[in-house]
Amino acid sequence: MTEVVSPFRKSSYSQPEQNCVEVADTADNGRVVRDSKRPAGPLLTVSRDSWQAFLQQFA
Repeated sequence: MTEVVSPFRKSSYSQPEQNCVEVADTADNGRVVRDSKRPAGPLLTVSRDSWQAFLQQFA
């Protein structure tokens, strides 16, 4: 089980009242991603390296 160690934050591309993806930090410096419409739903776990590679696509 992945340990989530920070609050979930909504994407900066989302409008304040619209649903979007949310992300939180994990104990091993990775990230978990969830659908804001289903906060109790499944989480997508991403390693630190994969998250950094993803972010580089938008830099």
